[in-house]
Amino acid sequence: MLKRFILWDFPRASWQYDVMVGLILAFIFFTPRDWFRDQPRIPFVRSIAALPGSYYVTAETLDGFAENQRVSRLTEILRTQTSNRKLVVARVEPIVDSEGELHGYMAFTRP
Repeated sequence: MLKRFILWDFPRASWQYDVMVGLILAFIFFTPRDWFRDQPRIPFVRSIAALPGSYYVTAETLDGFAENQRVSRLTEILRTQTSNRKLVVARVEPIVDSEGELHGYMAFTRP
């Protein structure tokens, strides 16, 4: 009998066929995700993106820093991430939408 299940020797619409299809569907829909380490894929979002001659920085990166500390703090962060000890942030400009909501910062550097 096991040989017939493994080789799928039952005709369609037989009760054995229906049982096997039911078992397969139950396995697919009721098996926990953790068994296969299957998790939803969340895209990796970087807080700093390099652009030609500048860097885009998310607003959360500089939360909690006063406006006069942003340049020095961002210089430290960029030096660490780019491994360029000579990089200096010249200015940081906020990026806001038409309603005045802050979306991030544009950091302009000089070598």
